[in-house]
Amino acid sequence: MALVELRGVRKVFPPSKRGGESVVAIDGVDLDIEKGEIFGIVGYSGAGKSTLVRLVNALEVATEGTIVVGGTTITGLPEKDLRRARLDIGMIFQQFNLFSSRTVYHNVAYPLQVAGVPKAERHARIAELLSFVGLVDKAGHYPDQLSGGQKQRVGIARALATSPSLLLADESTSALDPETTQEVLALLRRVNEELGITIVLITHEMEVIRTIAHRVAVMEAGRIIEQGPVYEVFSAPQHPATRRFVSTLVDGTPDERTLAALRERHAGRFVTVAFRETGGGQSAVFSEFVRRGIAFELVYGGIEEIQGRTFGNLTLSLEGDPAEVDAAIAAVAAHADVQEVQ
Repeated sequence: MALVELRGVRKVFPPSKRGGESVVAIDGVDLDIEKGEIFGIVGYSGAGKSTLVRLVNALEVATEGTIVVGGTTITGLPEKDLRRARLDIGMIFQQFNLFSSRTVYHNVAYPLQVAGVPKAERHARIAELLSFVGLVDKAGHYPDQLSGGQKQRVGIARALATSPSLLLADESTSALDPETTQEVLALLRRVNEELGITIVLITHEMEVIRTIAHRVAVMEAGRIIEQGPVYEVFSAPQHPATRRFVSTLVDGTPDERTLAALRERHAGRFVTVAFRETGGGQSAVFSEFVRRGIAFELVYGGIEEIQGRTFGNLTLSLEGDPAEVDAAIAAVAAHADVQEVQ
């Protein structure tokens, strides 16, 4: 069941100066985000991913198309009704967006005050949230007394204050170091699994998507160019932009310059073997080479894992009788995709 539905959504910004051209930030996006999932949206700078998420909570108004969140059509809603709808949509930001003059307690309290929650109920909810994010002992601290990871945990607690069904995270780990990033991602996974909240992650970091997302959409020039389960998109990317993203996680076929350097150090025929799924594919490939008396050496590539399923590309140098090498490559093709590297 889709919690978020976008149909034919466009966002066109007017010219920034007289005589300039309009900017098409979102160009005909259709998208369904299922209830209870963690959905990643990735793209390079300027792809339109942050604009898209601002359309979902109506911080930006769509030029065309319809956006439905939790059964409510967001597009065209009067401001009074939008304010009510936004109570069901939490938002966390790259730069935390905390009130520097307010304590942790009062930062988390803010959306509850705006929503008119009674004081006693508000206090109980804040205590519950600070316990959930592990910051009970920081309730009286101010943001400048916190680390980056602690600030983001405050941001998550604040975003959860009104018990939303949808949480939008716009580059929420980009300002954090790798260790802290993993801590924040673990917290977001808890938000999804324990509270049942649907999460939309906007990021340019494929590692973030690999770690916790269930499905992913790749954006370029305001359009979604590829989408699907994370494993399917990562292991068999179809679009050049997606392949560039995936290459930040695992090497593909060596480029011309790398190949020239490899040939200076390694003899034999080069083949790149693309492994998908689990189940002994690598063992079967290597056993085939051994059985046929072919010497092989790994010269490039790597294997990664997503949610217990492996994928990767290994470039091997093969030496042996040419006929046996040909036969081995043909046999290996039954277990994996094989490409001879010229």
